[in-house]
Amino acid sequence: MQLFYCNYGDLPYLLFIKVDKHLFRAFVQFWNFAYSCFTFGRVDLVPTVEEYTVLLRCPRIQADKVYSRAVNVPTFIKKLMNITGMSEQWVTARIKQKGESKYIPWKNLRDLILAYPDTKKKVDVFALSIYGLVFFPRALGHIDEVVSDLFDRLDRRVTSVPTILAETFRSLDACQRTGEGRFIGCAQLLLAWFHSHFWKVDKVFYRVFSESYSPLKELTATPRRDDITEERWITILQNL
Repeated sequence: MQLFYCNYGDLPYLLFIKVDKHLFRAFVQFWNFAYSCFTFGRVDLVPTVEEYTVLLRCPRIQADKVYSRAVNVPTFIKKLMNITGMSEQWVTARIKQKGESKYIPWKNLRDLILAYPDTKKKVDVFALSIYGLVFFPRALGHIDEVVSDLFDRLDRRVTSVPTILAETFRSLDACQRTGEGRFIGCAQLLLAWFHSHFWKVDKVFYRVFSESYSPLKELTATPRRDDITEERWITILQNL
C-alpha cells in the first residue's frame, strides 16, 4: 500500500468514511447557492482548494498545475489501455455505452485488480476506480470516460482538486434548487471537510502540523454517532 500512498495520497481512507444520510441531508439545506457557500446563522463556510489538498495529502499534486480538458485527447479505449495495460480487444469488449456517454463497469476493473500481476498497474486501476466511484459517481457501479481523461493526465502532476470542488458545488446547487436528487459529488470528502472544522486531536492541536498526520485517517478512526435524526442535525447546525 506504500506505493499507493506515494502516488495517490490518502484516497483509500475515503472508502471507510460512512456517509451519515441524516447529517448530509440536513447539511445540504444550509447551502447558499447565491453565494456558493454554507450559511449557518451568521457564519459562512466553504471548502477551499487548499483545504481539500491538505485532506487528500497527495504528494504528486502541484497546486499551480490545474487539470483542464485538452482539445485533442486520446480515445476512451486508448486511455483505458494506457491505465490498465490491457489490450485493445480486452478494453473494447468491456466498454458500455448509454446515449453519448461511455463507461466501463467497476466489476471488470475489480477482477483486473485481483488477477493482475503488475503491482503498479493494480495501484493505478484501484486509484481510477476510486475517482470513478467516489469522487465522480456519475453512473453507479461504473467509471465513465470523463473521469478516465482526468485520471490519465494525473501523470503530468496536475491537481484534480478544483475539478472535484466544481463538481461538488454544482451538485449542491442542483440539490438545493430542486430539494431532492442524487448528489454526484464526493460526499465523503465534503463531510470530512466539515468534521475537520470541529476536530480535537487528543487535545494537542500541534499534531496537525506533522508531515505524518493524516486528517482522513484520523476521521476514519474517530467514532461517530449515527442515531441523530435529520431534524436534530438541522437544530445543531442552526446553532453552530
